[in-house]
Amino acid sequence: MSELAAEVAKQSGKEVAYRDLPAADYAQALVGFGLPEVYAEVLAGCDVSVSKGELFVDTGDLTRLIARPTTPLSTAVATALA
Repeated sequence: MSELAAEVAKQSGKEVAYRDLPAADYAQALVGFGLPEVYAEVLAGCDVSVSKGELFVDTGDLTRLIARPTTPLSTAVATALA
């Protein structure tokens, strides 16, 4: 998410603050937003795995699945900000 925040800041010319919460704090925030505790803990655990790169694969599966090249982050941000 820090990469996304940096790209949004770069393209918008505005400061974008990003704070990586500890998993327990993130889970508690999700519970505060109304998610069941078990689901919040699963999401927080997945977020930790993503931040460690544990779920990253570079196999081209997504490109084949959607039958087109994936969209670079910079392009997605530019589209969202347009």
